[in-house]
Amino acid sequence: MSNTNKVAEFTAPGMDNDAAQNTIATLDNRMVALIDLQLTLKHIHWNVVGPNFIGVHEMLDPQVEAVREMTDTIAERIATLGGIPVGTPQSIVDRRSWNEYSIGKGLVTEHLGALDKVYNGINGDHRKAIETLSELDPVSEDMITSQLADLEQFQWFVRAHIESATGQLQS
Repeated sequence: MSNTNKVAEFTAPGMDNDAAQNTIATLDNRMVALIDLQLTLKHIHWNVVGPNFIGVHEMLDPQVEAVREMTDTIAERIATLGGIPVGTPQSIVDRRSWNEYSIGKGLVTEHLGALDKVYNGINGDHRKAIETLSELDPVSEDMITSQLADLEQFQWFVRAHIESATGQLQS
């Protein structure tokens, strides 16, 4: 019998169980996305080649570390609310709703164009989560809002490498 779907019989004081369960589900979705993102960022770090390689290679590690901390913060919030954060590899694959990152070894522009699209999904879904959480839990809403500020800055860093002088993104 697996305990991965069990939840505690309590939640944060002052929060009703339905709000807690909906908050946990929203946070779980964000946790899965951020675990996937941190692995994707490391994959790109290892496989990017070409002009500006070192700048991109060195830009990605701080993003990996920050996203890892975001994931931990979300997992701990899930546990605080009585949920069970599940971060095993198969469970992440089973719960994600997007396709695997498909580029292996690739040029800076190829990887960063694809990474920009990854950030579009992550950041757009963080915004949707903020909207959902605004009705459920202001603490979780603030947490995701704070993360989004960093994630949007990371996307800006990526876009600075693939933006033309006229402001067009090269994908």
